[in-house]
Amino acid sequence: MKVKDIESTIGTLSAPSKMPCYSFSIPAKLCITGQKLRNVKNSICSKCYALKGRYVFPNVQDALETRFQGMSDPQWIDKMVFMIGKREKSGFFRWHDSGDLQSVTHLAAIVEIAKRLPNIQFWLPTREFSFVSEYMATNTIPDNLTIRLSGLMFDGKPPVGIAKRLGLVTSGASSGDDFSCPSSKQSGKCLDCRACWDKSVSNVNYKQH
Repeated sequence: MKVKDIESTIGTLSAPSKMPCYSFSIPAKLCITGQKLRNVKNSICSKCYALKGRYVFPNVQDALETRFQGMSDPQWIDKMVFMIGKREKSGFFRWHDSGDLQSVTHLAAIVEIAKRLPNIQFWLPTREFSFVSEYMATNTIPDNLTIRLSGLMFDGKPPVGIAKRLGLVTSGASSGDDFSCPSSKQSGKCLDCRACWDKSVSNVNYKQH
């Protein structure tokens, strides 16, 4: 099967201009925790970048929906492994530049994809702590998948407690002393920074979008 054939069934990979690699995105309006936080003052989700700008263009929304619907394909894992393996040449991949985990089953699928592509470093930021906790109660995360539990509030403390319990790392949007994302000083791009994929970086702070 060719990549184009797969894209016609489950959608294309996304290619955010900031990232040094491909990504996978679904509609931000489908975020489970994000929906609850969207109307909470000073929450990070109240300023969601994936609900404005180019993300609201009809063609982008259609692509996001196609990817979401494609997840119900019984061969989604196999197709994603093939497509990422063929497309991604940087050695890195991001999950969800828009959207978030939908279920424990969704996380299990991402883990399986990472296991089948050991030469690619995957980064998964998420606010769906309960799905991650439930999955990790009986399963482990492969070395090439970095799960960052994302903070909920601007200048709020990242979810360090649950992250340490699970052996994971965190991210937030604050003025703390932890590593800060340099993209705001680099025309909004990662360039050669790979901190988000690096499990030795315990927390990454992002500037408000």
